[in-house]
Amino acid sequence: MKEREFVSVFRSSKKKDTYLFVRRGQKWEELPESLRGIFGQPVHSMDLVLTPDRKLARTTGNQVLKAIGEKDFFLQMPEEQEGYSVDFKRKLDQRNS
Repeated sequence: MKEREFVSVFRSSKKKDTYLFVRRGQKWEELPESLRGIFGQPVHSMDLVLTPDRKLARTTGNQVLKAIGEKDFFLQMPEEQEGYSVDFKRKLDQRNS
């Protein structure tokens, strides 16, 4: 793992609150096809210099750099919402009543 890496961050055109961190200049076609299919069209959000001690909204620079070193990307998914499953089940029960 590098001490610092220049990364680009993209948001998903398909999945809300889903972001992809890659090395700056990473070719989209070189990423796994399954990832590209799920993620949809990448929308550039920002570029930044990432260090292991940098804190991000939902992760750390260390976790992102480690993932990029191992698989060329870090996928940040949305946080699970408290009660989402309960709300979903309640809506289903209401429809079936």
